[in-house]
Amino acid sequence: MPNGNGIVSPGRRVALWGDVLGPLEAGTVALVSQSGNVAVNALSSRRGLRFHTVIASGNQAVLSAADYLQFLATGEGVRSVALYLEDDGGPGLCDALAACVDGGVAVSVLKVGSSPIGARAASAHSGALAGDQRVFRSLVAEAGAAWADDVHDLLELAKTQAVRRPRPGRPPGRAPGAATGRGPSPLPRGLAIMTCSGGDSAQGADEAAQLGLELPALSAATRERLGELLPSAATAANPLDYTSMVWGDVLALSELVRALGEDPAVGLVLVFYDQPAGLAGAMEDSWRDVREGVMRGAALSPVATLVSSTLPELLDDGAAAELAAAGVPAAAGLRTGLRCARALLAAEDGDPGRLRAIAATARGRAPRDGTWLPEHAAKRALRDAGVPVPDGRLVVDGDEAVRALVELNLGRSAPPTPAVVLKLSAANVQHKSELGGVALGLDSAPAVREAFDRIEALAGEHGGVVLAEAMASPGVELIVAAHDDGVVPALVLGLGGIWTELLDDVGVVPLPADVDRVRAALLTLRGAPLLLGARGGQAVDLDAVASLAVRVSDLVAGGEASLVECNPVLAGPDGAVAVDAAVRR
Repeated sequence: MPNGNGIVSPGRRVALWGDVLGPLEAGTVALVSQSGNVAVNALSSRRGLRFHTVIASGNQAVLSAADYLQFLATGEGVRSVALYLEDDGGPGLCDALAACVDGGVAVSVLKVGSSPIGARAASAHSGALAGDQRVFRSLVAEAGAAWADDVHDLLELAKTQAVRRPRPGRPPGRAPGAATGRGPSPLPRGLAIMTCSGGDSAQGADEAAQLGLELPALSAATRERLGELLPSAATAANPLDYTSMVWGDVLALSELVRALGEDPAVGLVLVFYDQPAGLAGAMEDSWRDVREGVMRGAALSPVATLVSSTLPELLDDGAAAELAAAGVPAAAGLRTGLRCARALLAAEDGDPGRLRAIAATARGRAPRDGTWLPEHAAKRALRDAGVPVPDGRLVVDGDEAVRALVELNLGRSAPPTPAVVLKLSAANVQHKSELGGVALGLDSAPAVREAFDRIEALAGEHGGVVLAEAMASPGVELIVAAHDDGVVPALVLGLGGIWTELLDDVGVVPLPADVDRVRAALLTLRGAPLLLGARGGQAVDLDAVASLAVRVSDLVAGGEASLVECNPVLAGPDGAVAVDAAVRR
C-alpha cells in the first residue's frame, strides 16, 4: 500500500498502521479513504463512532478503493461503509456498489476533485454541464448511497446508516426493493422534530426548509395525544417544543416520541439533544433520564428515531454509542443531523443488476479517434439510429437551395409558411451560430439566395458544405446528449438552446438508459413544468422525448460514438425532433 497509512481493524485487533493509534472499541462502520490524514482524523474522533475497519488506500498501486469496498461488502459485522475518494474508481466501483446492495451494506460517499472532462469536451455543451462529478453523483444515486459534502457529514452519514431500524418513511407493507433507485422522488412521509427549545425549533424548521425536508402538520389524533402529555405552556405542533418542564421525565418523553412516530404523515422522528462535558451527580442523572426516555419511545415507535446535537461538540461520545446500541443513531450538529435525516428518509434500494449493467457498458468502451462528424453526416448517423431529424440535403448553389425550399416542404402542414434553414456543415465547427453559420426561417427565394452566398463563403473557409433543412415546428428546446468521458458513460438531459448553460439544469442517467429512467430524469428538472404544459402551454410528448434520448444514448452505449449531442431538440405535443447535432467518433 505505497503512500498509504495502512489498515486498522479493531474487532480483529489488527493495526497495520503507520501512525499514532490509541485504544479503539469495535463497531460496524468501515472507512475506505484515499487520504491518509482523513483516516487518521476519523480514528481520533469522538462522536459515538465505532469502526469495524479503517483502510487508507494510498496511491492504490495494487488494490483500489473499489477492491476494498467489494471485500467489505461481504465482511461479517459491516453495516455501512464511508468512502472518501479522489478518483472515480471506474467500472469496478459499480461492481463493488452492487455487492454492497446484495449484502445490505449502506454506503456514503465523499468524492473530491473535478475531472478535466470540461476542458476535453469544451466544444460540446454537455462536457461543461455534466462533468465527472455530476456523472459520479448520478452513479451514487443509482446505488442508493448517500452523498456527503464534507468529511464531517461523511462520517455522520455512515454512523447513522449503520444503525438498523425500520426504513424511515416506508409505508407499512412496502417490501424492500420496491423503490426504483432512479433519482430524487417525493418522500412518502415527512420529518417530525422534537426539542425542548423554541430557538432550536426555529433553526430546525429553517434548515429543513433549505434541505427540502417536509415537516408535515400533525393529525388531530396526534395533537390530542400530545396535549395530554405536554405542559400547558407547550403547543402541539411540528416542530414540537416540549419545553424544559418535561426535561428528565422518562415516561412523558418516551410517549412524546412514540406519539410523533405514530402520526401517519411522519416517517422519521428527530430529537435534538445536547450533552455538556463533565456531567456528574444529579445533572448526569437528569441527562441520562432524557436519553432513557428517547430510547424507550424509539423502541415503541413504528418509525425510526434519530438524535442530533445542535452543536457538534455537544454530542457526547459515550452517550452517542449508548443511543446507537439501543437502535437510535446520533448525529453531531443540527445541520448535519438534518442532512442525515434527509438521507434516511430519501433512502432507496439500489438495483445490483442495474449497477452491473452500468459496469458492463463502461467496460465495453473502445478507444476512439475523437473525430468530429460534419452535421450532415451526424444527422445521417442519427437518422439511421431511429432518431427523428428534419428532412434535409446538401446544396451546392443558390438554385438548389431555392428548390430545397419548395421540395423539403411538400406535403407539410406545419409551419404555416414553408421555410428552410441553411447551415454550415463542417467537421471542425461545432458552434455554427457564433460564426453566423445558421440562417433560420428562410421563406422566399431572395432570402434563400442571400443566406446561401454568405454561408457558402464560410464553408469555403472551414472546409465545409451547406446543409438545407426543413424548418421544424416550434417547441420546448431541450439538450439531449450522451458521452463516455466520465466514470461511466452517461446521458445528459436539460433545457436546451440558449438556456443550456445559463440554467445549468440537467438530469444525468448512467448508461444503459431506458424510457422510464429518462422520463424520471426529465421530471427532476427545475424546468419540468415547461414540459408538462405550465402557464398555458401545451404538454410535450414525454414518451417521444424519452424514446429519442434512449436512441441517442444507444449510439454511445453501443460504442458507435464517444459523444452525441443534440441541442436543441424541439419537443411538442406531437413528438420531438433533433434540429442540431454534434457527433464525435
